[in-house]
Amino acid sequence: MRGPHNIIRLIRTGATLERTGAMKIVLDAVHAPRLVRIVMRGLTWPVQWLGVKGDVSQPPVTRALQALGPAYIKFGQVLSTRPDVVGSELAVQLRVLQDKLPPFPVEVAQQEIERELGRPIAEMYSEFSEPVAAASIAQVHKARLVSDGQYVAVKVLRPGVEKAFQKDIDAFYFAAWMVDTLSPASRRLRPLDVIEHFEGVVASELDLRLESASASEFADNTKDDAGFTLPDIHWGLSARRVMTLAWAEGINAADVDAIAAAGHDLTELSQRVLQLFLNHALRDGFFHGDMHHGNLKIAPNGDIIAYDFGIMGHLDEYTRRVYAEILFGFIRRDYKRVAEVHFEAGYVPADQDVDEFARALRAVGEPIFGMNAEQISMARLLSYLFEVTERFGMETRTELILLQRTMVVVEGVARTFDHRMNIWDAAKPVVETYIKDSIGPRAALDDLAKTAKVLSRFGPRLPALAEAALIRLGEDKTPPPRRGYLPAIGWTTFGAGLAIAAVMVVHLVN
Repeated sequence: MRGPHNIIRLIRTGATLERTGAMKIVLDAVHAPRLVRIVMRGLTWPVQWLGVKGDVSQPPVTRALQALGPAYIKFGQVLSTRPDVVGSELAVQLRVLQDKLPPFPVEVAQQEIERELGRPIAEMYSEFSEPVAAASIAQVHKARLVSDGQYVAVKVLRPGVEKAFQKDIDAFYFAAWMVDTLSPASRRLRPLDVIEHFEGVVASELDLRLESASASEFADNTKDDAGFTLPDIHWGLSARRVMTLAWAEGINAADVDAIAAAGHDLTELSQRVLQLFLNHALRDGFFHGDMHHGNLKIAPNGDIIAYDFGIMGHLDEYTRRVYAEILFGFIRRDYKRVAEVHFEAGYVPADQDVDEFARALRAVGEPIFGMNAEQISMARLLSYLFEVTERFGMETRTELILLQRTMVVVEGVARTFDHRMNIWDAAKPVVETYIKDSIGPRAALDDLAKTAKVLSRFGPRLPALAEAALIRLGEDKTPPPRRGYLPAIGWTTFGAGLAIAAVMVVHLVN
């Protein structure tokens, strides 16, 4: 991780940041201390002529990352989901990063497919187009199956992309290690964990079998969702570096004029896209983590078609239950109790003041009661929350930040279809159903049934398990936590819970 090649890569990165004017923005975003600034500027300023200036029409950070190449573009996209690390303003800038690169030749793509699937192209596809889309990791071709004449989309990884990404990831780890070493104050942002998360995201995108599996699970969860369709996976023509799925015929979700001209109800589409996302996140705990216009089409029959399943979000059942507990506290406007829940659960460090935290929650929650539903935006709400998180030093959970970021993106898609759409009215039935199912009497009975099932399975072993646990407890010298009984899951539980709480609050007021 600390080899000379990583130092050279770090200098090259810094030179590009310096040349594009992005260095100060990046250092300010992570609150870099003076020592880190001196080291970074000292290493790179004398050789900034090595850096590529990039497209001057773009903001400095966007320009720098696009000039540095595919891994940096992807890293910027991942950081756009982490405003707790880079700040809300920079996170918004990073969302516009375009993951588009020149395509590689169709002949190379065909060779990659033949090598991966072990069959000649002509045996699988009667037609095979030039690339229809090309990104940093893979590109897509439209093809026609020999077997039944069906049109399909064939996604192929770029040749050598795994090795190229690994080199840059090594350099990212080195940079994170430097920040962690030179800046103790920045350890709250957990720079090494951020790179580890990025590596996990990229690893899943570099193995198309995992994306195929995500698409399959998503399809199973949503098969009964009216007005929502996913393209079928062709498992026999998919592998680690190749993914084949049914061709999605429809209008890109960004082309609102064409959608309206085709006779689709824009207001209904606006409500449906938001309700679908909330159902996937709350009901299933498994949601599309990149649900922007470019990954959505409107089918001729009006169905919303989603594709590109490289980034998926997961929420366990316990976390979704916690949302409900926080939600009811905000609905009752019992900010002291909401604050106590966070301290009991360990979300907030024990050395913070619970009354001060309750006042901070009141400052975020009370404006919701005074606003018209159409005036409240998830983006504005989340910006308030990030200010609170920084002040009270709450821990983070990346999957919950992904949920919050995707909520903002989906809100943007919904308002594109109908800018007058009341997001709270649209979300209300989904949230009410979730609350009833997750913390009501039916949920309690379900919990009892699950507990009985587990006890029946492990009943004969319970005495031995209890004895082993007591032995481990006696050997563990770590002092117990000062407060609470729940595992700490971070400020983002509070954030996502409040974003959903706003729906019910406005409903009750209006």
